[in-house]
Amino acid sequence: MTEKTCPSLDVIRRISAEIPTPFHLYSERGLRERARGLNRAFGWNAGYKEYFAVKATPNPVILNILRQEGCGVDCSSLTELMLAERVGFSGDEIMFSSNETPAEEFEYARKLGAIINLDDITHIDFLEAHGGLPEKICCRFNPGGDFVVGNAVMGRPGDAKYGFTREQLTEGVRRLMRKGVKRFGLHSFLASNMTDNDYYPTMARLLFRTAVELHEELGAEFFMINLSGGVGIPYRPEETAVDIDLVGERVRAAFDEILSPARVGGNVRVVTELGRYVSGPNGWLITRAVHEKNTYRHYIGVDACAANLMRPAMYGAYHHITVLGKENEPCDHLYDIVGSLCENNDKFAVNRMLPEISIGDYLAIHDTGAHGFSMGYNYHGRLRSAEVLLREDGSFRQIRRPETPEDYFATLDFSRLEP
Repeated sequence: MTEKTCPSLDVIRRISAEIPTPFHLYSERGLRERARGLNRAFGWNAGYKEYFAVKATPNPVILNILRQEGCGVDCSSLTELMLAERVGFSGDEIMFSSNETPAEEFEYARKLGAIINLDDITHIDFLEAHGGLPEKICCRFNPGGDFVVGNAVMGRPGDAKYGFTREQLTEGVRRLMRKGVKRFGLHSFLASNMTDNDYYPTMARLLFRTAVELHEELGAEFFMINLSGGVGIPYRPEETAVDIDLVGERVRAAFDEILSPARVGGNVRVVTELGRYVSGPNGWLITRAVHEKNTYRHYIGVDACAANLMRPAMYGAYHHITVLGKENEPCDHLYDIVGSLCENNDKFAVNRMLPEISIGDYLAIHDTGAHGFSMGYNYHGRLRSAEVLLREDGSFRQIRRPETPEDYFATLDFSRLEP
């Protein structure tokens, strides 16, 4: 079981007196604790670094908090690279993991000295022509087939668009060595939002063995194994959270068993890219009940919509909901919690048992700290909300203002309406 906690009604009232709902709220304390927990769990590896996935929460204040805790960043686009640079990241603090990559993005990543993570064997020549090949580079591996943890199939990597096949990996590393690359990293992403403690250790064993094979086949030396993301969070209260300390110990055991004896390149760094794990449970979408409708279902309409949090509409994803101030009241009312888009999938909850909701009540939608605001959009002309940081001392700061109609119209030209 996972206890779902959120800031109190008094805290939310204090914030909303200055910043109208809806808004995304983040916990500074929670973010720092997550980063420190990862550093503790993987600190046995001298070169360990968490490369926080910028796509999860692309806000400079959030990124700077994590930078203070020793994290790097994982970027996958030009603007994410620019954001990382403006926060102060550079060189090996940046991983650039992209696919179908435009030339200007490789060139910018090379200018920053970022670690390049190649997604495809054809990108070897493309990168050489657009930015040049560095002396050390990472390659993304897709083993195909089923990815099995224990006795359970957790995913089918071959259905994903990412990465080199095993045969391409050998050929790609051989070509890169001929072109002057000295040292290699290996990366793979095989499943999403995994809360099984054996996920990371199983993938680590696959990557460690593959690095040893490439070293034996080609003499390739490795500086890094990137376990990527995929470690998830319990969105439902009945789910169990990952034991990250246990995971770290199991990865260490695999490292000592497979990689250490092989001496594939000296002190090999083990790194992670755990955006969701770090920021997901440390964010909430705060919204208010503004309408109530009774037809074939009992609807509560709120002032947020799928434009503020796409995951339930896009994936049917579950996000826990707390009616603030009514945490101890019985969940004896059946509701659909819905937004204002003219789309029937604009629902934060369907047939959810909750305390009785009155117009004006504040609702906290949990676990929105990753892929919440960042997946927002402007359908129906809905405007993106504010982002707010709840500081460790209990004060708060707006770290992104809400959009205005002027922002929405800013890229349009009303001076020439004729085609």
